[in-house]
Amino acid sequence: MQTGRITTPHGRPMTLALVRGQLETADRAPGKSVNKWKVFNDIGEAKDVFGLQDRSITVLQALLSFYPSDELSNESGGLVVFPSNNQLSLRAHGITGTTLRRHLATLVDAGLIERRDSPNGKRYAHRGRGGEIESAFGFSLAPLLARAAEIANLAQQVAAERLRFKRSKEALSLCRRDVRKLISAAMEEGADGDWQTIEAMFLALLARLPRAPRREDVDTVLDEMEILREEIINQLEIQLKTEEAGVNDHHGDRHIQNSNPESSHELEPRSEKEQGEMSSKTSRRIAEPLKAFPLPLVLRACPQIADYVVGGQVHSWRDLMAAAVVVRSMLGVSPSAYQEACEVMGPENAAVAVACILERAEHINSAGGYLRDLTRKAARGEFGLGPMLMAALRSNGGGEKRSA
Repeated sequence: MQTGRITTPHGRPMTLALVRGQLETADRAPGKSVNKWKVFNDIGEAKDVFGLQDRSITVLQALLSFYPSDELSNESGGLVVFPSNNQLSLRAHGITGTTLRRHLATLVDAGLIERRDSPNGKRYAHRGRGGEIESAFGFSLAPLLARAAEIANLAQQVAAERLRFKRSKEALSLCRRDVRKLISAAMEEGADGDWQTIEAMFLALLARLPRAPRREDVDTVLDEMEILREEIINQLEIQLKTEEAGVNDHHGDRHIQNSNPESSHELEPRSEKEQGEMSSKTSRRIAEPLKAFPLPLVLRACPQIADYVVGGQVHSWRDLMAAAVVVRSMLGVSPSAYQEACEVMGPENAAVAVACILERAEHINSAGGYLRDLTRKAARGEFGLGPMLMAALRSNGGGEKRSA
């Protein structure tokens, strides 16, 4: 058992937290040396993790300035600095004694420095005949040497998180600009659709951002804003393709009539069955399948679908579609209803629709009838998955269950 690892403060109560901190410092295997300003910069980067204010960082900088070498090392005669409060105050840009003592206590509580108090609480050193320090009373910098690797890792994590937050804000800014300009273009040029409602959804999303948002706030709004953008693009794309198909059909009919006006009756269907088939084909040609949304986003909005995959994790669209077939059967959706949804929406989006229905299964009387109704609306270009996904995402709070 080692002794001398614990020292108690003068004029202050000892706490178990201080005991734990000193034991952890003594039990660590410190490196041979570390640059004190490198550790200081890392602490400045991760100061929020330690609960430090800027004044605490200034006091730590002042303490480090009293250590004679740039390299913290156990071999350099100890790691205790012993400046008076007046000396510390001067190097800490003249802060008052009360403020100085408060921030010194904060640094101790954060486990970055330790008190090495003398019997009377004064800070001083005993020197040998050659002037070398034999023992000193003041503040030990040993925790900085012992925790250097941990502090560096924390600083890297904070820097990486800051970069992720910056990228999220940039992505939200771009997505918001896209949605705003697309809505304006659709309104100004008279595109079909309930653009007032879509604009209201857009404004409601922006209103959910707090004045000082966290990354989680930005990511949640970004997910829903991306869904809204995809929904707008889908609606505009369907309309443009519908108009293009109408123009092509008009030119094609006129070309046929002009080239062989006497045989136009041969182009008519010979039976009601053929007429129905041609009508169905035309409807499906005009109502182009919706574009699939990003799989991770779908899984955040509809986490329950993963319960129907072997292993409980959805790794690909193939996994999602396989799970949708199982869920389809469980919900009582007929194979024909699901097949029709796949033909009209596309297999990926049909699987997404089933996943959304699963999330609201307790509120839906007939899942099969509901899916058929969605399919009919999709065939007419009146349905998009965006609002369904946004509603599911909100109800699940931007769920954390993701694919691996």
